[in-house]
Amino acid sequence: MKYHNLEPPDLPPRIDAVWKWAVVDKFMGRRRQSPHHVRVPTAVPDEALIAGTEPSLTWIGHATWLIRLGGRTILTDPNWSSSLGPGISRNVEPPLPLDRFKTDIVLISHNHRDHLDAPTVKKLGAAPIYVVPEGLGDFFRKRDFPQVIELPWWQTVDLQGLKITFVPAQHWSQRGLFDRNRSLWGGFVVEKEHKVYFAGDTAYFNGFQEIGRRFPAIDAALLPIGAYDPEWFMRQQHMNPEDALRAFLDLGARLLCAMHWATFKLTDEPLDEPAALLEQERGRGPISIDRIWVPAVGESRRL
Repeated sequence: MKYHNLEPPDLPPRIDAVWKWAVVDKFMGRRRQSPHHVRVPTAVPDEALIAGTEPSLTWIGHATWLIRLGGRTILTDPNWSSSLGPGISRNVEPPLPLDRFKTDIVLISHNHRDHLDAPTVKKLGAAPIYVVPEGLGDFFRKRDFPQVIELPWWQTVDLQGLKITFVPAQHWSQRGLFDRNRSLWGGFVVEKEHKVYFAGDTAYFNGFQEIGRRFPAIDAALLPIGAYDPEWFMRQQHMNPEDALRAFLDLGARLLCAMHWATFKLTDEPLDEPAALLEQERGRGPISIDRIWVPAVGESRRL
């Protein structure tokens, strides 16, 4: 079975487009050059808040959040690795070791290696409950993880009063040579007195309006703002800061929490550019500054 986006195009990108960006444009000097490591804001996580009962968010980096909700610790797309492979090393080390807290639930948005990091999953082990897209459960069952829940879009699982719904995204999946779009991709809405939306990896699409309609009064929308350059290649799979603000307005959420920047150099824009562009774009629109949170790596915040 192959999965498809709700809106065209059906990704992943064509191999000729990948070749043009990764090889031809690089050889011809047409790609924007920027360092693989830059200084970005960092903070010491609030471990007292993380260990407490108050709902909170802590950004670990990239798409990894430590969410405290309903008295439980939830990790999104956990990645504690120092690199993604040759040439893609981590810009800022994880601000909190995995052994400093107990993980109850892990949410995986899709199977790309920067979001489903096998070394981190191995360290987390079989103790947490893994909530994953439909078609991705075998990755965990092969590792003898007994607590795996696969969800299609719009399906909800109730974990002792903590409701988790898998929602659509505009993206794609592939981990090996022959599994293109064989598992689903998406985001999550987590509810327990508060509502937190984690977008995963996505381009801008009209589905944000539907998510906002089905889940009114979202408290925090965790939205990607990086990995967008060059636009001709990345726009159909990732959001830029302007797209993230449009998605935020569509969702009707209270707070935009920026992610998917500053951690791994995946595309051509400078690692610190997305945050600056987000502020620039916000200044042109109706969104007040107190509704945008661009956390430092490691920063914690009460919901």
